[in-house]
Amino acid sequence: MKNLIKNALFFFILLLMIASFFSLYDDQKEQTKIVGIGILIQQINNEEVAEIIIQGNKLNVALKNEDKEIIQKEVGESLSEILKNFNIPKEKIDEIKIEVQDESGMNFWLTVILPFMVPLLLIGVFIYFMMRGVQGMNSKAMMFGQSRAKEFSKDGKDKITFKNVAGAEGAKEELKEVVEFLKFSKKFHELGARIPRGVLLLGSPGTGKTLMARAVAGEADVAFFHISGSEFVEMFVGVGASRVRDLFKTAKKNTPCIVFIDEIDAVGRRRGSGLGGSHDEREQTLNQILVEMDGFETHSNIIVIAATNRPDVLDPALLRPGRFDRRVVIDMPDIKDREAILKVHARKKPLSKEVSLRRIAERTPGFSGADLANLLNEAAILASRRNKKIINMQELYEAIEKVMLGPERKSRILSDKEKKITAYHEAGHAIVAHFLPNTDPVQKISIIARGETGGYTLKLPMEDKHMHTRSEFIEELAVLLAGYVTEKKIFREVTTGATSDLRRATDLARKLITDYGMSETLGPRTYGDKEEMIFLGREIREQRDYSEKTAEQIDREISSFINNAAQQAKGIVISKHEYLKKVTNALLKYEILEKEKFEKIVGEKHVI
Repeated sequence: MKNLIKNALFFFILLLMIASFFSLYDDQKEQTKIVGIGILIQQINNEEVAEIIIQGNKLNVALKNEDKEIIQKEVGESLSEILKNFNIPKEKIDEIKIEVQDESGMNFWLTVILPFMVPLLLIGVFIYFMMRGVQGMNSKAMMFGQSRAKEFSKDGKDKITFKNVAGAEGAKEELKEVVEFLKFSKKFHELGARIPRGVLLLGSPGTGKTLMARAVAGEADVAFFHISGSEFVEMFVGVGASRVRDLFKTAKKNTPCIVFIDEIDAVGRRRGSGLGGSHDEREQTLNQILVEMDGFETHSNIIVIAATNRPDVLDPALLRPGRFDRRVVIDMPDIKDREAILKVHARKKPLSKEVSLRRIAERTPGFSGADLANLLNEAAILASRRNKKIINMQELYEAIEKVMLGPERKSRILSDKEKKITAYHEAGHAIVAHFLPNTDPVQKISIIARGETGGYTLKLPMEDKHMHTRSEFIEELAVLLAGYVTEKKIFREVTTGATSDLRRATDLARKLITDYGMSETLGPRTYGDKEEMIFLGREIREQRDYSEKTAEQIDREISSFINNAAQQAKGIVISKHEYLKKVTNALLKYEILEKEKFEKIVGEKHVI
């Protein structure tokens, strides 16, 4: 389509140039007056003609008053015959200078040859471009099965090493073994050690799996081929397998090197679960990857690194020894790693002297490396919109909330009644969270709409947690239900504002029973197989491995967890009603309460 538009534009410009050329030629002709034979005879009789120049069928007449004229005579008829037919006296003819000239080459081209040649040339050029386009399509068809991997040269300017990757120290230590294999393969071969053929990077989205793979190539100083798993899959069967063959063929010519397949779950899903049978395109591509990895020579210095955040859906054949037998987990960054990541992304951003990246790291538990980079970018955008030259803590705090919850919606104006309900709802969350010992401290309360929420209560842990206890979950349920309970207590009815809280509470209660085994009634076991299967576009996430009677018990236990949490929240709301009212009034007045103002009202939190 692009070539067609390009060719059409080319022909339009060509025709425009030709038309302009002819118009210029016509303008030059219009400067000389064109008259008929009768006028010429009359002028000769009146002795007004000084000179006549004959060029083929054209007569160029120069009058005595220095005017110029052009007369077109009949083909094959001479000037003398014309004058004789009109009975012009010989003495008048003798007074006129008559000269015969050959027709000029330019005029011959313009008047005789060019009108025939231009269409032929245009047709020829059009046929040429058509043939060229067909040849281009043929060459593209031949290249359709070739790999689309991006190659990063080991000598490139954008070389990345472990110094460019902040955090993930555990993953770096594991990957240093791969670097040594690539750099000093001889010492391993002498001991009969086999270089690992595949390394699988596991981690949540945004944790830096691609960056880590490039850092391994940079540390080992080898070529790096990057391709996404989705680039193997086309609507034509066999194209993915062809691209896999071409990719590994190219890699073998550039050994030692690293082949990085991002999002390998796009082609590496468990075989036999699709509707295409054994002829499904993804399965053919996966089969070819397995064959190519088995075909590595013993001393071939090619390592395939793949990345995914869904290792549970991968085919077992990919994970067996000899293929992706090295698995490196890249965890979400802890507070120390988050501070290091923030320092990396803050290098080119002008930060105020008051900015403490440590404090930002403390307020961003659960943020990935990509989230932290986005946080600093949003802060820079906010500072720019406010016409500031440097970024302050205010912009960074606002950016944290924007990344977590979405942008502020100041255009959403609440009525006084809705504003009061929202204030009581958020105050209920904050009061219950503050007076329960195992919950995270409240950092901020707001009744300004942000994202899809009408208001929010921001709680953040004092330190990174990797394990949670049953009591923490039970108290978290109470905090989630606190807004609902407060609305019901104060206004004698509930609103739709608690919908999201109820959904989250129900989901958490179900996980306590079916995933974490924290139900005293149903005992320490899990319920339901969470293996993913897609059928006609619908995800079936859970396959029951329990009876209908057990399902009824699970439902009763979920209701029991939620009812007990609601009673716990209700007891705190009633006993701390005075604090609830003070916090609500402060929210109605200021709309936002930071941790310092909130604790001035309710006192400091006692943490176990």
